[in-house]
Amino acid sequence: MAPNNIEHVPVLLAEVLDWLKPHAGDVFVDGTLGAGGHTRALAEHVGDMGRILAFDRDPAARAAAEQRLRGLPVTLVDANFCELAEVLHQLAIPKVDGVLLDLGLSSEQLADSERGFSFDSDGPLDLRFNTSEGRPAWEWLERLDADALADVIYEFGEERHSRRIARRIVERRMERPIRTAGELARLVRSSASQARGGQRIDSATRTFQALRILVNDELRSLDLALARVPDCLRPGGRLAVISFHSLEDRRVKQAFRDDPRFLVLTRKPVRPAEAEVARNPRARSAKLRVAARSENE
Repeated sequence: MAPNNIEHVPVLLAEVLDWLKPHAGDVFVDGTLGAGGHTRALAEHVGDMGRILAFDRDPAARAAAEQRLRGLPVTLVDANFCELAEVLHQLAIPKVDGVLLDLGLSSEQLADSERGFSFDSDGPLDLRFNTSEGRPAWEWLERLDADALADVIYEFGEERHSRRIARRIVERRMERPIRTAGELARLVRSSASQARGGQRIDSATRTFQALRILVNDELRSLDLALARVPDCLRPGGRLAVISFHSLEDRRVKQAFRDDPRFLVLTRKPVRPAEAEVARNPRARSAKLRVAARSENE
């Protein structure tokens, strides 16, 4: 279980509020509730006459946030953010004033030893946001052959040592299955770290990222959301997306550029200031892009 005393620091909070410009009475969507930091700030700005719809597929995140956000105008939604249109229809909300998608993991998820988000945990290598949906990561490791596994690690993790890592995983599972995050992390580190040399990040990071994206179908969800959110925004309403790796950022940049329903507001991604990175190192790779719903489409 993730420790409940971990302080979660929402990334680029001041910048998000500056670009989304929430006002009293507005209706906003936080498509990635997480630990609720962005949700709380938006709720405090829209006040009792406004409303925040906070989406999260993770039951643990929703349960924790319910306590933290008590008394604020927040509706917790058990759904994927790409299902926004359906949820708005069910709630009889025609359009919203803004949408935020923070695509990073919360500090609590990163520390969760029961689902494998923490690299060195002895808990099961699960990596699902909702453990009642789909297959856990360890099961994918048993099902995929070396070529398919290497393709996943390369495509979703941008890991240049993907072939070597995939071969080692397949060789290892012939002896005994890989069932914990710690087992996988140690195997990946032994496969990739020597070749990589003085890397800035843990050498297991890209492989874990790839498996998490696979298990949760994250890129498909993002693509669907980018295609569907514009029709959920009022004219002038804004979509803000915080991404943490190039696979996500490229998709956001392309959608904002190519979709005539979007008016790009951030020509270059907004990055965290040095002071924020010093306080919160996980903000280091964050990029914020913002677009408004065009009034002419």
